[in-house]
Amino acid sequence: MPAQTTRFARPRARTMSISAVPVAEGPHDELIRARAYEIYLARNGAPGNPESDWRQAEEELRGRMTLLGQT
Repeated sequence: MPAQTTRFARPRARTMSISAVPVAEGPHDELIRARAYEIYLARNGAPGNPESDWRQAEEELRGRMTLLGQT
């Protein structure tokens, strides 16, 4: 009697539908960082709150994206 061979099913490659790919819902960190730096420079480097600058930059950029219909 011949030796019995066991066949295993090959795992299928996993594919991701385009709808499952995460989409950025806001401005990228680099854009926010650049705008926050502009805000810092606008006050001539005077002491301030970096977190506040970041939030302001993020809000401004989100507003621009909304106006342009990019969100």
